[in-house]
Amino acid sequence: MLDSAIGFLGNAYPWVKAAHLTFVVFWIAGLFLLPRFYVYHHATAPGSAEDRAWVDRERRTRSIILGPALVIVWVLGLALAVHIGAWNQGWFHAKLLLVVLLSGFQGWLGAYGRKLARGDRPLENKTLRIMNEIPGIMTAVIVVLVIVKPF
Repeated sequence: MLDSAIGFLGNAYPWVKAAHLTFVVFWIAGLFLLPRFYVYHHATAPGSAEDRAWVDRERRTRSIILGPALVIVWVLGLALAVHIGAWNQGWFHAKLLLVVLLSGFQGWLGAYGRKLARGDRPLENKTLRIMNEIPGIMTAVIVVLVIVKPF
């Protein structure tokens, strides 16, 4: 077990780790929520009152939940990685890749939300429903990597 006093975080390590995990929960919750919003929004008539309500919900989800959570997760996660010396560990490289991909997925969600707000519906409803599964699958793999550390 890693002594929390070792590393630059010192005795703050468990607090930083707890904060990181808390904001990961917020971030992943937002990544579950926003694609589901898009599924419902996709069915509305562009320009309708319901369409405008979905645009506002989606914008607030991105700006109030997803944006801040993403930044905090990255800052705290990188601090934890430096603290435990994770840079030389295979499980960490795999986790980092998945977090980068999830961050990119969030960027894609933002771009898709702007298309919906303009009235564009470029994807099929079924495709949106499949996209809704990406955060859950990636989160499960990340949890296994962090807890089991298979390599």
